[in-house]
Amino acid sequence: MKGLTKRQQEVLDFIRRYIADTKYPPTLREIGSHFGISLKGGYDHVKALEKKRAIRCHSNRSRAIEVLDEPREERGGGAVQEVPVLGKVAAGKPLFVEENFEGVVELPRRLMGSGQHFAVHVAGDSMRDAGILDGDVAIIRHQTDASNGDIVVALVNEEAVTLKRFFRKPNAVELRPENPRFHPIFSQNVRILGKLACLIRSYGE
Repeated sequence: MKGLTKRQQEVLDFIRRYIADTKYPPTLREIGSHFGISLKGGYDHVKALEKKRAIRCHSNRSRAIEVLDEPREERGGGAVQEVPVLGKVAAGKPLFVEENFEGVVELPRRLMGSGQHFAVHVAGDSMRDAGILDGDVAIIRHQTDASNGDIVVALVNEEAVTLKRFFRKPNAVELRPENPRFHPIFSQNVRILGKLACLIRSYGE
């Protein structure tokens, strides 16, 4: 959305994801807790979003945040969702998280299914045999759980993100590449950020 700062966009995206996951909006305290800021800090961000007409707040009830920028409609009648591009994820080795909002891509909802989504650039070829190539844009459905065999974006040890196939082991999580030149990642500290929904690929002239 035009006119939002990077942090305001992050707060708006969090509110969207929260509503998609729980079917009701977060409280100011939950917003502050998520971003590690005070209750007043959460309040200030919400008021800034309201002033910029990204959300509406109903002061006479709790959990009173309403997101206003609904998806536009395509000419053919299908809903279009603006998907935020959040940076780069390594498909060859973990890459330190880059919390950079790079803009949005607009995609038909029918390609992605339900839920909230974000996009990341793929770097490297560790997922080559799954058809995921360096330079692809991966569209990720935001979710915090996964089944064995799912291709996920995961945060490892709270410092690096990677795109791999997920397997839960007795004492750890295995993040498995799809290229025999690369070794799997084993860790007890893995947080699922989302599951692969679809890919965008551009071909050079």
